[in-house]
Amino acid sequence: MRVRLPHEFRTASKEELMDFYGKYIEVLQVHDALYKTTDNLLDDLKRLNVSASVIHAEYEFGENPDELNKSVAHLVKQYPERLAGFGTVDLTNLQPANLMRQAEDIKKHHLKGINLQPVFFHVDPLDRRLYPLYAIAEKLGLIVSFHTGIHYSMKSSFIDNNPLFIDKIAVDFPNLKIIACHGGWPWIAEMTAVARRHSNVFIEFGGMDPKYIGVPGTGWETLFTMMNNLLSNQIIFGTDWPVMSIEKAVKSWQQLGLKEEVLEKLLYKNAARLLQL
Repeated sequence: MRVRLPHEFRTASKEELMDFYGKYIEVLQVHDALYKTTDNLLDDLKRLNVSASVIHAEYEFGENPDELNKSVAHLVKQYPERLAGFGTVDLTNLQPANLMRQAEDIKKHHLKGINLQPVFFHVDPLDRRLYPLYAIAEKLGLIVSFHTGIHYSMKSSFIDNNPLFIDKIAVDFPNLKIIACHGGWPWIAEMTAVARRHSNVFIEFGGMDPKYIGVPGTGWETLFTMMNNLLSNQIIFGTDWPVMSIEKAVKSWQQLGLKEEVLEKLLYKNAARLLQL
């Protein structure tokens, strides 16, 4: 449900990448992975029998959001049977008219949603200037995904990335489909409560090895317990490829002891329903 736009479409310099992702490289060992290409992605999908993958224009620093969106749209148009896409908007310009125009362009590009990472821009996701964006996304049927929980860039704190902000947005926009990327750790009780309260909120687990979700003491216990029952329709498989390999993530999920029907929902059915495939 979430892979990154391949390297050849990113305009950031190597120095900018290293400056932003320095701690990611230390913690997740992603140095080489950052430079993977579209061919690498397509090869992985074919080799691992992945039927569909959603490319997100993950706008984190210094790049042109409109160009990122065009690149995602180009790939989706080129490989329509295998790829879908999420665009993004310019969080350095919170003029509602600008944000709404970008949302309309994302819809025109036939993309499925909008990827937002406010934490990297010191932007409060509850900033009222963003509300027209949420309103038009709801009207256009665009899904909105948010970065939640911890991150490893030293350019901003994650103290305000508690997924409780999603509760307020879901109250104000009850028909807006929302994805909490990365699962919201370490605020797992809060993440679980938000998802339980709102059936239009989905939890994605990219950028991490899922094996830790089933390990007692890691903080995932509340959510892990409810995956097998009350939240089984709201969990979706993501890798944040190339940060986490698809093969490694799938193997970890298969070894967690989830019910077979829940694993099927996680790996395919919930995403297919969300994307209206």
